[in-house]
Amino acid sequence: MTSDAVTSALHRPGRRSALAIPLMAFVLWSGCIGAAAQAAEPGKDASAGGLPRILVLATGGTIAGQADARATGAYKSGQITGEQLMQSVPGLDKLAKLNAEQISSIGSQDMNDKVWFALARRIQDAFDKNEADGVVITHGTDTLEETAFFLDNVVRGDKPVVIVGSMRPATAVSADGPGNLYEAVQVAADPRSRGRGVLAVLNDKIQGARSVTKTNTTSVETFGSPNDGPVGYVDTAGGIRFMTQAASFRRATYPLPAGEQLPRVEIVYSHANMDAVPIEDAIKRGAKGIVLAGVGDGNTSKPALDALEAAARKGIMVVRSTRVRSGFVTRNVEVDDDKNGFVVSEDLNPQKARVLAQLLIASGVTVPAELQKAFTATW
Repeated sequence: MTSDAVTSALHRPGRRSALAIPLMAFVLWSGCIGAAAQAAEPGKDASAGGLPRILVLATGGTIAGQADARATGAYKSGQITGEQLMQSVPGLDKLAKLNAEQISSIGSQDMNDKVWFALARRIQDAFDKNEADGVVITHGTDTLEETAFFLDNVVRGDKPVVIVGSMRPATAVSADGPGNLYEAVQVAADPRSRGRGVLAVLNDKIQGARSVTKTNTTSVETFGSPNDGPVGYVDTAGGIRFMTQAASFRRATYPLPAGEQLPRVEIVYSHANMDAVPIEDAIKRGAKGIVLAGVGDGNTSKPALDALEAAARKGIMVVRSTRVRSGFVTRNVEVDDDKNGFVVSEDLNPQKARVLAQLLIASGVTVPAELQKAFTATW
């Protein structure tokens, strides 16, 4: 995109002038990425022999946010379309043939089953009908890891699915969204990304869906994989560097349940002086599963453990996870999981353990050994 094209885009009806600063800044940035775009060798569309076809599915989030006058740094999520986001990033057309579709326009704190199902169905349909060689999803950062993990467990096939967001809105002077989006398309277009499941690309790092998590409230360096580290790195000068072979990655996939809603699974957060009330309340409200965000190795108080054991006896799935950011929850160390009928989350944090529990319940998996096998890392 030339500087004239960007200037023209800035003055289209309905576009706020606040976009001018970040977009014009990226005219300069495009000079840096131009050489990299020409040097890159993204995966070719086997049917046409040209650039790969990348479907961009926009859901909203900070990456599509605009400034709000209520406070310094305030913004409203999901105000800019996926098409506008693509137009704000010079050089994307050199990486791939792009097509953008708007799935939703929400902040990711409002992410829900309906949007998840829409994303999963659209991605699967695009792959099954050979409409795209890869997919990029623009998304808010608050629940990005949950969406990535959900899609990783339901989308079949080995074509790349890359989820991307930003910590600063599109109208910020130092917006990180354009750079992140460029790199996300770069990764989705690379044939080496096939067979790796859903990937998250932000701040020059490529993270796996199972491990990635948000670690800081505001920093652009927020996403990390505490137990595994990034699966790769991407930058405009050096290109893409994967740290592992795709062949070492294995995953199971689950069918989408009928309707637009997953079973109710509650997360209960453990703390000092905890009683059984949150667990009893979850049972009364019809929870089909309970995930314990436990202390340490997924532990909690005796009253809470007793209540969880009672829940398991009623056929409610109980998963022990941990509120600690890193480490594995291990069976039968501090808690007698075999006796109590519990499942341990291994390396999955509570929010991802909840997603997997929902899918397993919806799939009718009830045998304890099979449940535990599903939670066990497969690499």
